[in-house]
Amino acid sequence: MKKNLFKNVAFAAIAGLALTACNKQQPQVEDKTQAPAAASQLKIAYVEVDSIMTQYTFAKEYSSLLEKKSVNIQKTIAQKGQALQAAAANFQQKIQQNAYTREQAEAIQAGLQKQQADLQGLQQRLGNEFQAETEKYNKALHDSIANYLKVYNKDKKYSLIFSKQGDNLLYADKAYDVTAEVVAGLNKAYKGSAKK
Repeated sequence: MKKNLFKNVAFAAIAGLALTACNKQQPQVEDKTQAPAAASQLKIAYVEVDSIMTQYTFAKEYSSLLEKKSVNIQKTIAQKGQALQAAAANFQQKIQQNAYTREQAEAIQAGLQKQQADLQGLQQRLGNEFQAETEKYNKALHDSIANYLKVYNKDKKYSLIFSKQGDNLLYADKAYDVTAEVVAGLNKAYKGSAKK
């Protein structure tokens, strides 16, 4: 029993010496109350993207144009689709009444299939045109905002200007919100080219 006690005391003494011998200096603790020099000069702001979309005249005009174009595409496709369905229903009814010869029925069916393929081609082409127009608008909107922010920031000297859309920033103090200034400046600089 004395051996075990002696072993335990010896082990504790060796462990204590090892711990104190490893580092004679006081541990260095970082002072987190002082920000680095560069971070203390960091000036940031953010802009609400949703506000730009609803208040920037360019965005409103172009969104309206795209919406009208989308509605027109949908109407065109729906009308042609309804006409094709009516023709197919009429064909089916005449087939059941034995109104066509076999050759006539095959020719009409081939015509209906061609109309179906043409409709699908039209839908694809109009969809591609609409997508290209949307991409063109998004690029023009982005360029417009980016170019304006370069001019805006010459006086303001922000290090960073974030875009805030929905809840993509977990927290943002309203003191850093420059949306109203940016929207007002964008609208002032906008010349109404979406109408052209």
